[in-house]
Amino acid sequence: MLLEFTKMNGAGNDFVLVDNRAGSIHLTPDQVVRLCHRQRGIGADGLLLLEPCRSGRADWAWAFYNSDGSMADMCGNGARCFARFIQKVTGASGQTTFETGAGVITATFHGDRVTVGLTSPKDERLRESVPTTAGKLEVHSVNTGVPHAVVYVPDADQVKVQQVGAELRYHDHFKPRGTNVNFAQVLGPGLIRVRTYERGVEGETLACGTGVTASALVTARLHQFQSPVSVRVQGGDLLEVGFREEAGRFTEVRLTGPADFVFEGRTLL
Repeated sequence: MLLEFTKMNGAGNDFVLVDNRAGSIHLTPDQVVRLCHRQRGIGADGLLLLEPCRSGRADWAWAFYNSDGSMADMCGNGARCFARFIQKVTGASGQTTFETGAGVITATFHGDRVTVGLTSPKDERLRESVPTTAGKLEVHSVNTGVPHAVVYVPDADQVKVQQVGAELRYHDHFKPRGTNVNFAQVLGPGLIRVRTYERGVEGETLACGTGVTASALVTARLHQFQSPVSVRVQGGDLLEVGFREEAGRFTEVRLTGPADFVFEGRTLL
């Protein structure tokens, strides 16, 4: 079977997108792993299927796969790419909605940039001491569609993301499902830098939208940053996280950044 696909990236976080509005494509985890493999397949951090929204709650729905074949509820950079893919294949203009495992997402188009309204964060835990092989780390946690841990560092360039990220990702503190891990550096008023170890990719990615959002919200809480917070990611792009804070709760959380087409193709399944 030939599979038609579009390759996209959001701030360096790259994805394979497939039009499955007809519902005829059923991928196995092994097929997803092969398609996302950077030497043996197309190469991507994740794969997204555009599908009808059977609940009627949104215009469309997605099926999101990590590169290891597991499914994820939410991905901020993937959401922006998914929205532009919807625009491309359906002709949508202005905005669109789609259902994810984390809830319904509204996306608004601004040329090659997209703003996605994210679900309200939950499970916020601040200033927890977590023992690691490098000593105790102060860790902050929040779920921005998927679980994230945030660790502040004085210099993001010096962080051993693979080593420390993997240890925290599988740490007993975050059992049973584990967590994504973000290393955040405050650069100045309203500006932070973030590097992320992604669960499901099992390594550092050039950007992680939900991780950027988690880091921005934790920084707003601990460092009294106002909305919007600008975030420099490892790929060099600048993302923007907006929000409202009412009675100690974050609402109307939104992520703005690029969503770029790379190429289209066909591959054998």
